[in-house]
Amino acid sequence: MDNALLALAGAIVAVTGTLLAPILSQRVLARVQTEQFERQQRAADAQWVREQRTAEVEKRQACYVTANSGYRRYRIELMKYLWLVHKGEATAQARADLEEARHSMHTAFAEAQMVASDAVLRELDAMTATLAGAYSRTLHLEEGDPYPGWAFEEIQAELLRLGDRWKRMRGLMRADLGVEPRPVGS
Repeated sequence: MDNALLALAGAIVAVTGTLLAPILSQRVLARVQTEQFERQQRAADAQWVREQRTAEVEKRQACYVTANSGYRRYRIELMKYLWLVHKGEATAQARADLEEARHSMHTAFAEAQMVASDAVLRELDAMTATLAGAYSRTLHLEEGDPYPGWAFEEIQAELLRLGDRWKRMRGLMRADLGVEPRPVGS
């Protein structure tokens, strides 16, 4: 009888194992597939985040290029116009060139206000204020009604000092984009 019970118990275990094997293997397979799907989802999410960061940096870079060239062009046109005012040779075309450069700078500034980092934006704000002041003083000088203490030489000196500020602004833009500073002399 012991052998019969032992055989019956073995048969029950074998039948139970045979019946449960597909269920257990299906659960294990489902768990493996779920884990694999979650891994793939995490990898896809990480890839999306990387692509978004890259797109953001590219957008800031394009904005900084536009701002840098717009501000530079406006400063150069303002310096040229100041020189023409000083010589008494300001023309309507020179004024139109100045206004076009001024509007380009304002457009670049408007874009930068939406994209630039706070540090870069503070620097652009300061440069905009300085350029606006120089523009206003230049127009008053042209009209023969200069601001006290702001003759040609003072306005010119202020515009030339913007060159140093330019380097600081460019450094902030490069740092914001993650560009390493270059060693001196390279």
